[in-house]
Amino acid sequence: MKDLKKYYLLPATPEEIYTALTNPITLELWTGETATMSTEPGSEFSLWEGSIVGRNIEFEENKKIVQQWYFDGQSEDSIVTIKLHPDKQGTSVELRHTNIPDADFDDIADGWRDSYFGNLEDFFGEI
Repeated sequence: MKDLKKYYLLPATPEEIYTALTNPITLELWTGETATMSTEPGSEFSLWEGSIVGRNIEFEENKKIVQQWYFDGQSEDSIVTIKLHPDKQGTSVELRHTNIPDADFDDIADGWRDSYFGNLEDFFGEI
């Protein structure tokens, strides 16, 4: 198991980023895929038409999102924590993803950079 900690700078406010990560309609706009999401702790979520699935654990509006991501056959919980910090250029995003299976680590790290936060950067850059 491996852990990932990264920072990203996005050209939008923490409120806009939080909405983009928690509102299913906004999620579908920037991912281009069907999404199931709720800010209710304990609710299940699904992104990229089921490529990413898990359970929502905690929300602090416009500041923090904590989720458990499911990996088949994994004995330890894989926890994603996203913290949003105001920055003069938009929002500084602090990502921590724990207990990533070794075999999935490179794909997950690339996905965070390219598909997740890369798509968000493109989305807000076009508005």
